[in-house]
Amino acid sequence: MTLAVAAATAYAGKANDTLTYASDNEVENVSPYHNNMREGVILAAMAWDTLIYRDTRTGEFKPQLATTWKWESPTALNLTLRQGVTFHNGDKFSADDVVYTFNEVTGADAKIATRQNTDWIKSVEKLGEYQVRIHLKTPFPAALEYLAGPTPIYPAAYFKKVGIEGYSKAPIGTGPYKITAVVPGQGVNMVKNPAYFKDSPIGQPKIGKVNFVVIRDPEARMAQLMTGAVDWIWRVPADQAESLKTLPNLTVLSGETMRVGFISINNHGSTPESTPFKDPRVRQAVNMAIHREGLASSLVRGGSQPVHAPCFRTQFGCETVKVVKYPYDPVKAKALLAEAGFPNGFDTDLWAYRERDYAEAMIGDLRKIGIRARLHFVQYPALRTEVRSGRAPLSFQAWGSYSINDASAFTGNFFKGGADDTAKDPQTIDLLQAADTTVDAAQRKAMYAKALQRISEQAMWAPLFSYSTNYAFTSDLQFEAQPDELPRFFMASWK
Repeated sequence: MTLAVAAATAYAGKANDTLTYASDNEVENVSPYHNNMREGVILAAMAWDTLIYRDTRTGEFKPQLATTWKWESPTALNLTLRQGVTFHNGDKFSADDVVYTFNEVTGADAKIATRQNTDWIKSVEKLGEYQVRIHLKTPFPAALEYLAGPTPIYPAAYFKKVGIEGYSKAPIGTGPYKITAVVPGQGVNMVKNPAYFKDSPIGQPKIGKVNFVVIRDPEARMAQLMTGAVDWIWRVPADQAESLKTLPNLTVLSGETMRVGFISINNHGSTPESTPFKDPRVRQAVNMAIHREGLASSLVRGGSQPVHAPCFRTQFGCETVKVVKYPYDPVKAKALLAEAGFPNGFDTDLWAYRERDYAEAMIGDLRKIGIRARLHFVQYPALRTEVRSGRAPLSFQAWGSYSINDASAFTGNFFKGGADDTAKDPQTIDLLQAADTTVDAAQRKAMYAKALQRISEQAMWAPLFSYSTNYAFTSDLQFEAQPDELPRFFMASWK
């Protein structure tokens, strides 16, 4: 048991006004722009604010750190900022912080985790103490979605003083909770921000303290929940979720989310294990080997559905009418391998960082057609390094699009030529570049449809299934789950 978990044992629960939630993955860097894990997205929503807020029920954009915004031209957005907001250290929020944040994270040397989230920004200029203008590189119709998502505002003076290393250890924002401790490998502690601005669209935080603890073993997480050491867990396996429903002191919620599981296929790998995947017939065989319906209905469950394209169906641009939907057909898959020159199959590697049982099921499916994949089960940063370097021929991953309801946050991130693009297909890149900069909605959809059709025809990937998430938490907690897979603890309360 880690020190953070031990502390949670003593202090978790309604009696101590301390909500302790547990997850299986550690955030490599608490700074929101320097990690792309879901745990980091949750922390970002707790401790930072964005310029705009998107109401999950209505889809309406509402003022947050910006009170008004207006397009001056297709590539210039003017925003008036909220006055009277302070950062957790008492610094006054102003235009300087917005200008510094976006110019910092869009710089050529910025080592941020997901450039897709900000690479549409050319620069930001200060028009007044509480007015800014965002200059776009090209028209980008999804700009407001991003300004309401993975683009929190840093405190300029503090960040300049401590740098990224100091900021990752003692970060501050303007959000509903202050981060009071970051303990590598163990978790993050937060306390309610008493100075949180009263006109925030998310309302005022209700719970006094919120602690995030890292408990990698699923059995240990469930045991901590049952003993009261932890108040909230998620990603509970379906069979365990059913058993937890019988306990009177616990509440279990489940439902489909925007997160999609997939196997990335390195079309241009640098290792001998990657060589076969340069042939589209081999990639098609992989798509036919994986039993998507079986994974969704038997392993994931809880509303999971098979997925055949690198996007989620509610996202603008997720046009899948012409997408090839590969059936589960091991016989045809083996025939394709033989046509490609691998009648006896071949050995390769599959990298994974989550749901080991899912990865093992996929390996079993691949083995049936002769693809003998060795499992490398590692932490996410290690997997990302192997994928981006070209050394991982196959990797089982998941993507939640930062909860952005636009296909640019999914398809664009993995197929527009960036660090996570394992296909690097010029035609697809051009289509997506055009789609993301076209103002006309019908034209955007048509370009996405063509890109997704090509991705599927060339079997550049193997999209698999949508995730359902099972949440289990103390019955003392009033908590509402959302399809965007962002637990809003700042809206939770004790009963």
